[in-house]
Amino acid sequence: MMKNMLACSRVVGLDEVTIMNGWILGYLSRNSDCDIFQKDVEAYFGIGRSTVTNIVKLMEKKQLIRRESVERDARLKKLVLTDKGREADGRVQAMLAWMEQSLLEGITQEEQDSFYRMLDKLQVNLKRQKEEIKCLKL
Repeated sequence: MMKNMLACSRVVGLDEVTIMNGWILGYLSRNSDCDIFQKDVEAYFGIGRSTVTNIVKLMEKKQLIRRESVERDARLKKLVLTDKGREADGRVQAMLAWMEQSLLEGITQEEQDSFYRMLDKLQVNLKRQKEEIKCLKL
């Protein structure tokens, strides 16, 4: 799936938008009604401060986002999509929608629902297993 996604992004001209860039563009787009700061990106994606700093700098260089001061505290810089960033996010979302539709071709809604129920159960079991590992003595 990852190889297909990378190949598809090259074909549709999104090769300068990394997968992480795409996730951040989507996050900013979905939350455009509120101020999003670097610390929010760190927390949401579970990645470190220096990593996010480097990603944000590169996304600014690519003109996908910009940092803007907020009125209440000039030291704070919110992350804002540029027009180029919004356009790239639209193309990423369209590509992902096409890939999902293509991937699910021939799979019934019932089969999809069953698959997602199984994934939910696996996720619960993984969380339980993580807690049990802390107390494991073999």
